[in-house]
Amino acid sequence: MPNVAVIGAQWGDEGKGKVVDWLASRADIVVRFQGGHNAGHTLVVGNETYKLSLLPSGVVRGKLGIIGNGVVLDPRALLAEIDRVTAQGLEVGPDNLRIAENVPLILPLHPALDRAREAARGERKLGTTGRGIGPAYEDKVARRAIRLCDLAEPETLSAKLDELLLHHNTLLQGLGSEIFSKEALYAELIDLADRLLPFAEPVWQRLDAARAAGQRILFEGAQAVMLDVDHGTYPFVTSSNTVAATAASGSGIGPAAIGTVLGIAKAYTTRVGSGPFPTELTDETGMLLGDRGREFGTVTGRRRRCGWFDAVLVRQAVKVGGIQGLALTKLDVLDGLAELKVCTGYRLGGETLRHLPAAPGAQAAVTPIYETMEGWSGSTRGARSWAELPAQAIKYVRRIEELVEAPVILLSTSPDRDDTILVKDPFAG
Repeated sequence: MPNVAVIGAQWGDEGKGKVVDWLASRADIVVRFQGGHNAGHTLVVGNETYKLSLLPSGVVRGKLGIIGNGVVLDPRALLAEIDRVTAQGLEVGPDNLRIAENVPLILPLHPALDRAREAARGERKLGTTGRGIGPAYEDKVARRAIRLCDLAEPETLSAKLDELLLHHNTLLQGLGSEIFSKEALYAELIDLADRLLPFAEPVWQRLDAARAAGQRILFEGAQAVMLDVDHGTYPFVTSSNTVAATAASGSGIGPAAIGTVLGIAKAYTTRVGSGPFPTELTDETGMLLGDRGREFGTVTGRRRRCGWFDAVLVRQAVKVGGIQGLALTKLDVLDGLAELKVCTGYRLGGETLRHLPAAPGAQAAVTPIYETMEGWSGSTRGARSWAELPAQAIKYVRRIEELVEAPVILLSTSPDRDDTILVKDPFAG
């Protein structure tokens, strides 16, 4: 059976939660393969709303969820999330949630360092969530991370904490922040071991067996391509690779098993935090998009910046992210606008560009080249077939396909799971 990897095609917050939830109902296993609890999905199921940050979306649909080794895991955040959804009626335990035994852990010192660095940057801050994601990935690369499997070996854990604190307490002290006690951290981790270790396993074995058995696997990405640490708007990016290739390395499965790559994009553009945003609207239209789209981050609670659809950005994400088809979300937010604009290129000095340059100065200096399109007076909200869409809305979608050089294979017309127009089943390969 073909598998599917879902990634964001803009700066995140594209409505992946609904799309992943819709796909999860047709999958056997859902795998989170990168990021941490700095990203979130909001799932609306009937009268219940679930806000997930670490749990794979499949747990809402009773499917097996896997947290892969490419994730950085905050144990306290995970357990709090499990407790929260349990209170909402979901059952989450080792029978439906497995965690890679080699997943790196986020410890309390990581968010402390994250926040201290942001404060030191002042006006040049990156706009991180302050949840310790970046420092945890740094420790992983530097080979000093505490991993879930270490909780089963107290002597290993003790020795690794010595090395970790030598590094972090030196940095924290230099930034004028409180340092951490080894004894307190060690005691906390040993206390957490009993709750966490029952979830741990070499998940690559389970995934290999699932693939051999023909089960459908859905790989669930966090953030988006333009926040990729290599390919995004660096340094205003996340600390992991968000492209589809990471689904393989972040879960322990061969790249040929990833299957169809589905990119999620809004019918307009949003961004949370700092960094360049060529099509940003700071006028009444930008406010209108934000209000209609309820543009507030699931994790941060911050209002998202809003702007016109940037086809240059999405086309770039399609190319570097390996996207084979798009799921276009929130088309209904554009209902009733007399005029729409789509960015088809950038100007930088006297040059015309069809890509976003890598240099931060150039990224901040580009100005968009717009194509103006007629809006539509009818409603797209709740549409479940092309026949229910206004003609101009269809024309808008078709133009996006041309500009980004990828087909729209799924169209979302409201937060409701069933308000979806399916052009091609991603699981069909």
